[in-house]
Amino acid sequence: MRSNQVETVSSATLAKVTGVNSAQLRKDLAHLGHTGTRGLGYNVETLCTKLIEVMGSASLQPVILVGVGQLGSALLGYDGFEREGFEIVGAFDLDPARTRPRGQKLKTLPMEDLPEFVKARGIKIAILTVPGHVAQEVANSLVANGIQAILNFAPAVLKVPENAVVSAVNLAAELENLSYFIR
Repeated sequence: MRSNQVETVSSATLAKVTGVNSAQLRKDLAHLGHTGTRGLGYNVETLCTKLIEVMGSASLQPVILVGVGQLGSALLGYDGFEREGFEIVGAFDLDPARTRPRGQKLKTLPMEDLPEFVKARGIKIAILTVPGHVAQEVANSLVANGIQAILNFAPAVLKVPENAVVSAVNLAAELENLSYFIR
């Protein structure tokens, strides 16, 4: 809405776009200390500023990517992360010298460099795109080196300690879900 230069938005419109009911949306925004104007809605600029403040995305949050194969390379080329407040600042692979797609912005670093890189930059989030059979081992290493959140694209269920969190992305399961709905 901000990029479309919309000045105000109603709770009903926000609720429709986000998939929640408008009463819950108003309640949630009120908890953030932001209220709209009855009959007018919410000022989009003010709401965006408040959400950025609450979400902690006023500056880009650094992220590393581990596993620079085909999927990892594709994710490195994706420019949508920055729009959401994230910046991939490091890419790691067992074979950093392997030929990669042209135009890759980041140099692929060897896994041995990961601990110092993470520590020096205070990185807390990693994207994991390694083969399933090594995913747990790599996840263990990431957590041991200070990573607290992992976005897991590997085809494996990861077990991490309570001080870490994993969000799994299973593209095959998503396609299966879509397949169900078109039958």
